[in-house]
Amino acid sequence: MAGPAPGRRLRPLAALALVLALALGLPTARAGQTPRPAERGPPVRLFTEEELARYGGEEEDQPIYLAVKGVVFDVTSGKEFYGRGAPYNALTGKDSTRGVAKMSLDPADLTHDTTGLTAKELEALDEVFTKVYKAKYPIVGYTARRILNEDGSPNLDFKPEDQPHFDIKDEF
Repeated sequence: MAGPAPGRRLRPLAALALVLALALGLPTARAGQTPRPAERGPPVRLFTEEELARYGGEEEDQPIYLAVKGVVFDVTSGKEFYGRGAPYNALTGKDSTRGVAKMSLDPADLTHDTTGLTAKELEALDEVFTKVYKAKYPIVGYTARRILNEDGSPNLDFKPEDQPHFDIKDEF
Protein backbone atom coordinates (compact mmCIF):
# COMPACT_ATOMS: atom_id res chain seq x y z
CA MET A 1 0.00 0.00 0.00
CA ALA A 2 1.35 3.37 -0.98
CA GLY A 3 1.76 6.18 1.60
CA PRO A 4 0.06 9.57 1.37
CA ALA A 5 1.01 11.87 -1.47
CA PRO A 6 4.00 14.10 -0.60
CA GLY A 7 1.86 17.27 -0.72
CA ARG A 8 -0.52 15.89 1.88
CA ARG A 9 2.26 15.08 4.33
CA LEU A 10 3.60 18.67 4.27
CA ARG A 11 0.28 20.33 5.10
CA PRO A 12 0.18 19.11 8.71
CA LEU A 13 3.83 20.14 9.12
CA ALA A 14 3.13 23.61 7.70
CA ALA A 15 0.12 23.96 10.01
CA LEU A 16 2.26 22.91 12.99
CA ALA A 17 4.96 25.44 12.02
CA LEU A 18 2.33 28.21 11.78
CA VAL A 19 0.88 27.31 15.19
CA LEU A 20 4.35 27.28 16.75
CA ALA A 21 5.24 30.62 15.14
CA LEU A 22 2.07 32.22 16.47
CA ALA A 23 2.48 30.66 19.91
CA LEU A 24 6.09 31.81 20.17
CA GLY A 25 5.31 35.28 18.82
CA LEU A 26 7.63 34.94 15.87
CA PRO A 27 7.03 37.42 13.06
CA THR A 28 5.11 36.04 10.10
CA ALA A 29 4.47 37.61 6.72
CA ARG A 30 1.89 37.10 4.02
CA ALA A 31 3.05 36.10 0.58
CA GLY A 32 4.72 39.04 -1.14
CA GLN A 33 5.10 41.08 2.09
CA THR A 34 8.24 41.86 3.95
CA PRO A 35 8.03 41.06 7.66
CA ARG A 36 7.97 44.10 9.94
CA PRO A 37 10.67 44.47 12.55
CA ALA A 38 9.68 42.76 15.79
CA GLU A 39 10.54 45.79 17.91
CA ARG A 40 9.64 49.42 17.40
CA GLY A 41 11.00 52.40 19.23
CA PRO A 42 9.09 54.09 22.01
CA PRO A 43 5.88 55.76 20.93
CA VAL A 44 6.20 59.36 19.82
CA ARG A 45 4.63 61.63 22.43
CA LEU A 46 3.78 65.24 23.15
CA PHE A 47 5.96 67.09 25.71
CA THR A 48 5.05 70.16 27.71
CA GLU A 49 7.94 72.44 28.70
CA GLU A 50 7.76 71.05 32.24
CA GLU A 51 7.92 67.43 31.05
CA LEU A 52 10.82 68.11 28.71
CA ALA A 53 12.73 69.83 31.53
CA ARG A 54 12.85 66.47 33.39
CA TYR A 55 15.22 65.11 30.71
CA GLY A 56 18.04 67.65 31.01
CA GLY A 57 20.81 65.15 31.72
CA GLU A 58 21.00 65.75 35.47
CA GLU A 59 19.77 62.28 36.46
CA GLU A 60 22.09 59.36 35.63
CA ASP A 61 19.25 56.90 35.06
CA GLN A 62 17.11 59.19 32.85
CA PRO A 63 17.40 59.62 29.09
CA ILE A 64 18.61 62.99 27.80
CA TYR A 65 16.25 64.88 25.48
CA LEU A 66 16.46 68.14 23.61
CA ALA A 67 14.14 69.76 21.11
CA VAL A 68 14.97 71.57 17.90
CA LYS A 69 12.20 73.06 15.76
CA GLY A 70 9.68 71.48 18.13
CA VAL A 71 10.95 67.94 17.50
CA VAL A 72 12.19 66.11 20.63
CA PHE A 73 15.31 64.00 20.15
CA ASP A 74 16.81 61.39 22.49
CA VAL A 75 20.47 62.43 22.63
CA THR A 76 21.41 59.98 25.39
CA SER A 77 23.87 58.20 23.07
CA GLY A 78 25.78 61.50 22.91
CA LYS A 79 26.06 61.71 26.71
CA GLU A 80 29.64 62.94 26.45
CA PHE A 81 28.29 66.03 24.65
CA TYR A 82 24.89 66.47 26.35
CA GLY A 83 25.16 64.91 29.82
CA ARG A 84 25.70 66.69 33.12
CA GLY A 85 28.79 68.94 32.88
CA ALA A 86 29.20 68.24 29.14
CA PRO A 87 29.78 71.08 26.65
CA TYR A 88 26.24 71.14 25.18
CA ASN A 89 24.27 70.26 28.31
CA ALA A 90 22.72 73.75 28.28
CA LEU A 91 20.72 72.73 25.16
CA THR A 92 19.00 69.79 26.88
CA GLY A 93 15.63 69.63 28.60
CA LYS A 94 14.16 72.38 26.43
CA ASP A 95 13.50 73.53 22.88
CA SER A 96 16.82 75.17 21.99
CA THR A 97 16.00 76.05 18.38
CA ARG A 98 17.33 79.62 18.56
CA GLY A 99 20.57 78.53 20.25
CA VAL A 100 21.16 75.88 17.57
CA ALA A 101 20.49 78.43 14.80
CA LYS A 102 22.88 80.97 16.32
CA MET A 103 25.41 78.35 17.53
CA SER A 104 24.94 79.93 20.95
CA LEU A 105 24.77 78.60 24.49
CA ASP A 106 23.72 81.97 25.89
CA PRO A 107 20.71 81.31 28.17
CA ALA A 108 18.77 84.06 26.35
CA ASP A 109 19.12 82.05 23.11
CA LEU A 110 17.97 78.72 24.55
CA THR A 111 14.39 79.06 23.35
CA HIS A 112 12.03 77.94 20.60
CA ASP A 113 11.62 81.54 19.38
CA THR A 114 13.10 82.15 15.94
CA THR A 115 11.91 85.76 15.63
CA GLY A 116 14.56 87.98 14.08
CA LEU A 117 16.94 85.22 12.96
CA THR A 118 18.86 86.01 9.79
CA ALA A 119 18.54 83.96 6.61
CA LYS A 120 22.01 82.56 7.27
CA GLU A 121 21.04 81.50 10.82
CA LEU A 122 17.84 79.84 9.54
CA GLU A 123 19.87 78.00 6.91
CA ALA A 124 22.33 76.83 9.60
CA LEU A 125 19.37 75.68 11.73
CA ASP A 126 17.95 73.57 8.91
CA GLU A 127 21.35 72.05 8.17
CA VAL A 128 22.08 71.09 11.79
CA PHE A 129 18.51 69.85 12.26
CA THR A 130 18.82 67.53 9.24
CA LYS A 131 22.48 66.52 9.26
CA VAL A 132 23.01 66.22 12.99
CA TYR A 133 19.83 65.65 14.93
CA LYS A 134 17.63 63.83 12.40
CA ALA A 135 20.59 61.83 11.13
CA LYS A 136 21.97 60.72 14.51
CA TYR A 137 19.26 60.71 17.16
CA PRO A 138 15.86 59.03 17.50
CA ILE A 139 12.77 61.20 17.57
CA VAL A 140 10.74 60.60 20.72
CA GLY A 141 8.11 63.30 20.37
CA TYR A 142 7.14 66.88 19.77
CA THR A 143 6.81 69.90 21.97
CA ALA A 144 3.21 70.82 22.75
CA ARG A 145 3.97 74.26 21.31
CA ARG A 146 4.49 72.69 17.86
CA ILE A 147 1.06 71.05 17.85
CA LEU A 148 -0.99 73.45 19.97
CA ASN A 149 -1.49 77.21 19.82
CA GLU A 150 -0.83 79.39 22.87
CA ASP A 151 -4.51 79.16 23.87
CA GLY A 152 -4.42 75.33 23.75
CA SER A 153 -6.36 75.05 20.50
CA PRO A 154 -4.98 72.75 17.77
CA ASN A 155 -2.40 74.22 15.41
CA LEU A 156 -4.12 73.74 12.06
CA ASP A 157 -0.78 74.08 10.25
CA PHE A 158 0.54 70.92 11.95
CA LYS A 159 0.40 68.01 9.50
CA PRO A 160 1.60 64.63 10.82
CA GLU A 161 2.57 63.52 7.33
CA ASP A 162 5.06 66.41 7.11
CA GLN A 163 6.81 65.45 10.35
CA PRO A 164 10.26 63.84 10.35
CA HIS A 165 9.21 60.56 11.99
CA PHE A 166 6.06 59.91 10.00
CA ASP A 167 6.07 57.20 7.36
CA ILE A 168 2.59 56.24 6.18
CA LYS A 169 3.59 52.64 5.42
CA ASP A 170 4.58 52.21 9.08
CA GLU A 171 1.29 53.59 10.34
CA PHE A 172 -0.98 50.98 8.72
